[in-house]
Amino acid sequence: MKVKSFLYISAVATAVNFSGCISNNSTDKTETISSKADTLANAPVETKKPNSDYKPAFAGQTRIRGVKTTTAYKVEKIAEKLGRPWAIIPLPDGRLLITEKSGFMMILSADGALLKKLTGLPKVDDRGQGGLLDVALDPAFAQNRRIYWSYSEKYGQGNLTAVAKGEIAADELSISIPVVIFRATPELNSELHFGSRLLFDKDGYLFVSVGERSISEGRKQAPLLKSGLGKIYKITKEGKPAPGNPFIDEADAKPEIYSYGHRNPQGLDLHPVTGQLWETEFGPQGGDELNLIQPGKNYGWPVITYGIEYNGDKVGDAIQQKDGLEQPVYYWDPVLSPSGMVFYNSDSIPEWKNNLFIAGLSSMHIARLVIENNKVVGEERLLADQKERIRDVAQNNGRLYAVSDYGILYRISKK
Repeated sequence: MKVKSFLYISAVATAVNFSGCISNNSTDKTETISSKADTLANAPVETKKPNSDYKPAFAGQTRIRGVKTTTAYKVEKIAEKLGRPWAIIPLPDGRLLITEKSGFMMILSADGALLKKLTGLPKVDDRGQGGLLDVALDPAFAQNRRIYWSYSEKYGQGNLTAVAKGEIAADELSISIPVVIFRATPELNSELHFGSRLLFDKDGYLFVSVGERSISEGRKQAPLLKSGLGKIYKITKEGKPAPGNPFIDEADAKPEIYSYGHRNPQGLDLHPVTGQLWETEFGPQGGDELNLIQPGKNYGWPVITYGIEYNGDKVGDAIQQKDGLEQPVYYWDPVLSPSGMVFYNSDSIPEWKNNLFIAGLSSMHIARLVIENNKVVGEERLLADQKERIRDVAQNNGRLYAVSDYGILYRISKK
């Protein structure tokens, strides 16, 4: 297959094919980018006109000054034609586990070679934004080989976001004993806004993010504690409410809820130093958010937002601040379309230590955010020259891995 080339980068990979879903190319070259710019630049990286004329609540809430990596690093395209990947996570041995929206998972080597295809998962509803979504390893995965995954499931008179668990079989070709542990009810007839990210905390409890399903019937339920839509949950491995949840003893509230008032949250990670939970979610036209999640808090959708409707109309009363509703730490207008995200906790590239890397879909880049004292102080764009919708990003051994909606797997590492 012909090697794709681009500015400062020449392609790399190895030839592998599996049922027409993966094809890799290889040369003896590496894709390399080196930056000679200063670490900080004064101009923001965003130069396009915003969709709205709304004003931020505080300085630095949007369009922060640009930063530029000074350490030389390389970008390698290590696999192509992965179908429709949605999530990527490293396994303890350095291999990569990737979900594919149509309903199966793949195990790839750290160099992008396809090794296994995992089937046997419950049927997914992969219309629109649905399908097989995120995957997380059990904290004791090395001993029990158990994984958890989220997906859109046909249910009742519609569909919803469900979470299941199972064990990777010894031959790594199927999932043994899959069982659904949680469903975000009520079900609706919508192909949009399922969320959904999964993340274990240090105590072995599972965070689950769920969207409000986009349609008006779901949107109005995001602030309601009796509804499962537009929420971040904290549950046990069996799908029960985690002890200490903020609404566990409140009548008419779902006890699994950790935070609420979310639109379509697709990014979750814990800060490697503070242990705090951070989240990204899609706004409407403008107003994508980065939030610091605290238990029991309402994050405002659809009452407050920095975005507008896709047809140009205002959202609700067109307000951006209200008592009792949390402000985003940072927002984008025009949108980033944020999906998966990860904090970089390696010393391999020291200036990236504790920075947040967010996959951008319509923006077609990875956003690197420098965060100090819970404020964004710098922003950089990676892979912008690739013109790919970046769906998820993960880290392993100082390397970043990213998958695009069009089935490309990238590896970014110190040169």
